Amino acid sequence: MSSHPDPHARLTESMRLVLRNIERAGKPPMSLLTAQQARLFYEMSASILDLPEPHLLRVEDLKIPARDGHFLNARLFAPSLPSSQTPLPALVYFHGGGFTIGSIQTHNVLCRELAKKGHCAVVSVAYRLAPEYRFPTATHDAWDALNWVANNAGQLKLLAGSLAVGGDSAGGTLATVCAHLARDAGLFLALQLLIYPGTAARQETESHHKFKSGFMLDKDTVDWFFDHYIDKKDRDDWRFAPMLAASHEGLAPAWIGLAECDPLVDEGIAYADLLRMSGVPVELEIYKGVVHGFVNMGRVIPEALQAHDDAGRALRQAFSRLL
Repeated sequence: MSSHPDPHARLTESMRLVLRNIERAGKPPMSLLTAQQARLFYEMSASILDLPEPHLLRVEDLKIPARDGHFLNARLFAPSLPSSQTPLPALVYFHGGGFTIGSIQTHNVLCRELAKKGHCAVVSVAYRLAPEYRFPTATHDAWDALNWVANNAGQLKLLAGSLAVGGDSAGGTLATVCAHLARDAGLFLALQLLIYPGTAARQETESHHKFKSGFMLDKDTVDWFFDHYIDKKDRDDWRFAPMLAASHEGLAPAWIGLAECDPLVDEGIAYADLLRMSGVPVELEIYKGVVHGFVNMGRVIPEALQAHDDAGRALRQAFSRLL
């Protein structure tokens, strides 16, 4: 008997079927596409496995000024109208996509689900993407957006002082960076909601080797993303690899949701451990048998629905502690 069992055996039947269908579709690997082609493919395919769009009473497009005069597109989702009696707490959310692809639209359903289940507003931010805008532009955009929402809560009919930050994958990295910057700036955050965030400078963990191909996010794609985004000399900057930050003490409590069959799972666990050792309250959920990106597959992957419920509960609990 092999001492290295096939990691594909861990996948749920639903997950295996999704991966088989993607393979049959014959889409060229992302690493062979231009950034523009990859964005288009992602935009066109994002809704196929996602849930139908849940209706919300308030959906509002925003323009957020960045430090260099650029205006970032953002969209505010909320389950109640601004005219209702009680202003809502808010989650500022950054989408995944390796800092290179993804948009407000690709994460439209997820942000609506988080608003509905978290009983909060969600401000989804279209930070600028690589290779047109390389590191650290995305981190600047994320922090500028969080600050702007904090400073304009009243005008947006949101509950001042009741903010969380979140994101998935590359967006999870940006959320961790914002949590550090918020601590240093004295901006209180109720929660950092991190869905399979990237936290390490290099892809050297066991899970990066074990799940390097055939699990949606393969090694070639990770390399393609990071080559577009960051120079090798900047890889040890903590804003790319939050694990390397000087201190993790005093950060906002974290809810971390990981996929078991994901190259990033080991660094997600390591980051949770690092936060805990620094005295930060952490709730960690590892969803068995699913791959990176599963939270956007609610139509076919039951674990996505569970993750939506868990994240929504974490948001409700974090905000209720402030009342």
